[in-house]
Amino acid sequence: MTKQTAILAIDQGTTSSRAILFSTSGEPLQTRQKELPLTHPHKGWVEQNPEDIWNDTLWACQELIDYADNNNIEIACIGITNQRETTIIWDRTTGKPIYNAIVWQDRRTAEFCQDLKKKDLEPQITSKTGLLLDPYFSSTKIRWILDNVEGAQKKAKNGELAFGTIDSFLLWRLSKGKTHATDITNASRTMLFNIQTEEWDKDILQWLDIPKSLLPEVKENAHHFTTTDKTILGKEIPITGIAGDQQAATVGQACFETGMIKSTYGTGCFALMNIGDTFKQSKNKLLTTIAYKINGKTTYALEGSIFIAGAAIQWLRDNLKIIGDAAETEEIANSVPDNNGVYFVPAFTGLGAPYWNPDAKAAIMGLTRESNAAHIIRAALEAQSYQTLDLMEAFKTDSGIEPERIRADGGLINNKFVGQHLADMLNLPIDIPQITETTALGAAYLAGLQTGIYKDLNDITKNWSQRTEFKPHMPQDLRENNCKEWKKCVELVNQN
Repeated sequence: MTKQTAILAIDQGTTSSRAILFSTSGEPLQTRQKELPLTHPHKGWVEQNPEDIWNDTLWACQELIDYADNNNIEIACIGITNQRETTIIWDRTTGKPIYNAIVWQDRRTAEFCQDLKKKDLEPQITSKTGLLLDPYFSSTKIRWILDNVEGAQKKAKNGELAFGTIDSFLLWRLSKGKTHATDITNASRTMLFNIQTEEWDKDILQWLDIPKSLLPEVKENAHHFTTTDKTILGKEIPITGIAGDQQAATVGQACFETGMIKSTYGTGCFALMNIGDTFKQSKNKLLTTIAYKINGKTTYALEGSIFIAGAAIQWLRDNLKIIGDAAETEEIANSVPDNNGVYFVPAFTGLGAPYWNPDAKAAIMGLTRESNAAHIIRAALEAQSYQTLDLMEAFKTDSGIEPERIRADGGLINNKFVGQHLADMLNLPIDIPQITETTALGAAYLAGLQTGIYKDLNDITKNWSQRTEFKPHMPQDLRENNCKEWKKCVELVNQN
């Protein structure tokens, strides 16, 4: 009997590590997943145990390899996608991290970033990297580890240490230390990589005193990165595709034409607009980033980063304890006719685009005696639309392109209230794909491109199909009033 060909996608995210086995037509065949805890050693600090990341990922992969072996499935290749900017430094000899993974949400380097701004380095950094000078990105996290782990700077200068975003760390472990590499999209989020010259930037490395020997080799997204060591997964499987989670979702959503937008609602919300093959610096505090590089051709994107989306719902569940499960929120939000004037600005880790205020704090505003838990829950869901609206206004101004529709994905978009409110506030159709695991799917597509399973991007585009469309039906005057009230609330939060 002929074996079915499949692709294994590793999707290492902020709140979980998982692996998904995809058919060549993009159908998920089997999934394994483990929740990943975050720790907060100090106010504003966010860390994870790299060994938990590794062990959970390894478990998920082994489970799916066993499933494939027992079901006459041959795994042709592996694709990796990951939470971006999260920073690990490890010893090249032992392979052991010298400190916990510092997560992208971590704000411990805010003061250091301010010092760099005072030296007037931000304009130069932005023109080179497309990024703003913010604790969000990897470079200042690297600097912190080198400064705060005894002997780390000396070891780094001696070439004894390796830095990686999560993809790079997994690649190292899966190849048993043979490969220290990353892809161009993850590199473009470190604030060390010049996205115009496509190389590690000597000036920024010098400004931050980061040795180049610490850094991985940068490859295209569809590339033969390495082969898994037989002692790790029991067999040798080529790893042939890697992309940071938001860029992988862009590929999974087949946003290959200039002006197409995908918006992912996971822990945070990240919207990317394809702007073609020319670097364009934002004038509205968006980021310019590399969307993907395939067959020597680089495609750029404008990105709006919202730090807290689904994490706000987790906060309602775990901290306020006013819900037992995120799935309850749709029914609860619909149980009240409106938000009763309650607005929730979920700036738990500062404000992202287009404000970029790391010191902003979350706020629930407009509370009165009539306010109840349902209004707060509804406001938390509505916040995703208002935050996205802020991004869309910046996208339009920067690109000169009027979006026609948005392709949305991520766990929070399974909530129909969120999908409809997005359409209403953006006054645009929202397309939900048949396969909503677009981040993992994008990694699978990239791996399949390199191995010849897919001939070109057209093959991927043909695979995309719509599951649901949300159409706007909110009256214009209500939309404008909601928007005005939201902007008042954000302005108050942004002043703090």
